[in-house]
Amino acid sequence: MYELIGTLAGGVGLFLLGIHLMTGGLKNAAGPALKKALKAATGSPLRGLVSGTLITALVQSSTAVTITTIGFVNTGLLNLGQSVAVIYGSNIGTTLTSWLVALIGFKFKIGAVAMPMVAIGMAMKLVSSHTRYQQTGIAITGFGVFFIGLDFLKDAFIGLDSSLPLASLSQHSMGILLLVAAGFVLTFLLQSSAAAMAITLSLTAAGSIPLIGAAAMVIGANVGTTSTAVLAVIGATANAKRVAAVHVLFNLITAVVGITLLLTAGPLLQNYLSGQALDLVILLALFHTLFNLLGVALIWPFSDQLTRQIKRRFRSQEEDEGKPRYLDKNILYTPSLALEAVKLELTRIGEISNQMARQVLSNEYDHSRPLQPQLSIVQRLVSKLGKYNQALARQKLGEDTSPMLPVALKAGRNFSELARLATRLPEYTDALNEAEHPALQKQIYNYLGAAATLLDSCKSPTSSSFIGEKVRQKSLALEQQYKELKGAIHNATLKRKLKPKQSMSILDALSHIQRMSEQADQGARYLKRLQLSLAKLDPPEKVEQEIEEVSEMQSYDSRPGP
Repeated sequence: MYELIGTLAGGVGLFLLGIHLMTGGLKNAAGPALKKALKAATGSPLRGLVSGTLITALVQSSTAVTITTIGFVNTGLLNLGQSVAVIYGSNIGTTLTSWLVALIGFKFKIGAVAMPMVAIGMAMKLVSSHTRYQQTGIAITGFGVFFIGLDFLKDAFIGLDSSLPLASLSQHSMGILLLVAAGFVLTFLLQSSAAAMAITLSLTAAGSIPLIGAAAMVIGANVGTTSTAVLAVIGATANAKRVAAVHVLFNLITAVVGITLLLTAGPLLQNYLSGQALDLVILLALFHTLFNLLGVALIWPFSDQLTRQIKRRFRSQEEDEGKPRYLDKNILYTPSLALEAVKLELTRIGEISNQMARQVLSNEYDHSRPLQPQLSIVQRLVSKLGKYNQALARQKLGEDTSPMLPVALKAGRNFSELARLATRLPEYTDALNEAEHPALQKQIYNYLGAAATLLDSCKSPTSSSFIGEKVRQKSLALEQQYKELKGAIHNATLKRKLKPKQSMSILDALSHIQRMSEQADQGARYLKRLQLSLAKLDPPEKVEQEIEEVSEMQSYDSRPGP
């Protein structure tokens, strides 16, 4: 018994080592080709299915393909819908291992196949100076070790049927469910569905388990392969969890269908196969492939609905914050309330954008924390705001409310541009410290301080303390300061106190800040204009005056930029 356990453990270890060498060598040898092949999945769902199948068949690791797919989704190279097709394909591609075992592992003398592969592979690894050939050698060595481990497994399972009641388990429903669970646990413990499949095929070849019981273990192994993806996304991003969820759902759905077929048609199939001169190992490999193809055929028509449902789960913080809080469709039929909701949402967008801009102007800004997530929030909110305004425009608006919609859109555009500029500003800020001339450096710091003060003034445009005329005066003063600073930089460059490259970098940074300040000013005053327009039809004299002041922005917007 101890010898059996030792042989079995050693066979599994060699098999896993072979899979590891084979997968790692093939991935490294293929290099960028794998990424290019996966990018081809962006064409259509069918291409995604084919790409997932072929790549998984090549690297012999559905987990590697799943993790790569997650990375592509997070970087925007694939969307969730495209990744779904790749996941389907990876489940089909992983069945190639069954065919390798069935067609080679049990059809040829292992020593005649495996040992030469190990020799050739290691020779390539040691002799070649080219990395790709070295990695190919490792992959070939992995194939050899793969088959050596399989040989140990095959020998270990001979006569095992006398020790384990696997045949009797296959004769009733509860036993089939236990074998499904056994396949799942085996895959979970080994973290390799390929190893679990090799054990199942070896049991079948040794006659230790009937075909129905082996098919149940195959179903369990298919579900067990999802455990790696689930473990990999613990604490990961929302997109990573969504891709893993698709992987789990697909395998669970196909498992339910497979178990149902085994429980209903299994006994009839077993009676039919008894006495037939059939290769059960080949039949089991065929079942593994057809089982996954059936799963794809069943779930493919519902992929769009599945994608939509998954998108509603595992929401990230950015997606939650990017969801409008005030834009309620139920109040569209009451334009005054809907416009009030638009104002509140715009106020929130303006606060996020202003905070981003103020953050990058601060000396304490942490460059290790990019602003891209906040930019995504702002852009998502502005897009939702635009759609809401379109729906509102289809209502019956009066002469006093219809002009407010363009004002709201302009404010949203300004805030979106402010957020975009703030996100890019860290690319330029290092240049501002390159001015070694003390007087020029002081001018730059004064300008940065004035820009920060303007942003602070624009922070709460809907508050009673915000006065459009005062903010406009600050903005004009900042523009004058910017022009004077540009002149000083040009003079310093001509006098060789600044190198031309330094001068251009500083001017680019200052221009960026100036544009950012103008967007903050214009967005805040448009929002104030919207607020004042929402006041009573006969506003007090002070409100009338402020409306007139803010309305002057049209001429202000037409001035040429920096």
